[in-house]
Amino acid sequence: RRRCAAVGGSEQPMAMVGLFWIAEGDVYVGANPTGSAPGIRLTPDGVVALGDGQSGLHLWEDVRALTVADVPVKSLKRQVGAVADVALDVVMNLGMTLGPGLSGEAPPLMTVDLEAHDGTYELKVHVAAAVGYSPAEAELSRALLSRLTEGAATMATTLAAMSEWGRTAEGATPRATQREELLRGWVG
Repeated sequence: RRRCAAVGGSEQPMAMVGLFWIAEGDVYVGANPTGSAPGIRLTPDGVVALGDGQSGLHLWEDVRALTVADVPVKSLKRQVGAVADVALDVVMNLGMTLGPGLSGEAPPLMTVDLEAHDGTYELKVHVAAAVGYSPAEAELSRALLSRLTEGAATMATTLAAMSEWGRTAEGATPRATQREELLRGWVG
């Protein structure tokens, strides 16, 4: 069972489904941001940009489109590279006291383009999947982001379903086939 730190030091269950990080009833695009890290939280009111340099609320009624172009997609090369990085980190951490991770680097960033009535905003989020996302999950996630901008009723129903799943999932990230099934259900 995976957990993530929440405000005030307590922990809350979380799960990853496609490009979405769902921590109890909270839905994020990309990884759940901590501290001043960039991120996006999807709420019934709108898209909340989090982190240094991109704070703010974009109301759903003003959001015309949400797109992500630079999603890292799983490949054999990416998976082998991730395994090699983990092995190198383990060796280095056994031999030296560098703390967690070899370099302490943050995960890569994705750009979410939010088109609103008053312009286009480039919002950053951290990638949550270490070896990238499956092509199916990436495409379904893009379709889901598009669905959220189709109107208030569609957004409310879809976001409520995602939040409800997050509250009942007990923080377990489902297997790939289950994630794809969830995304297809939310896309409708």
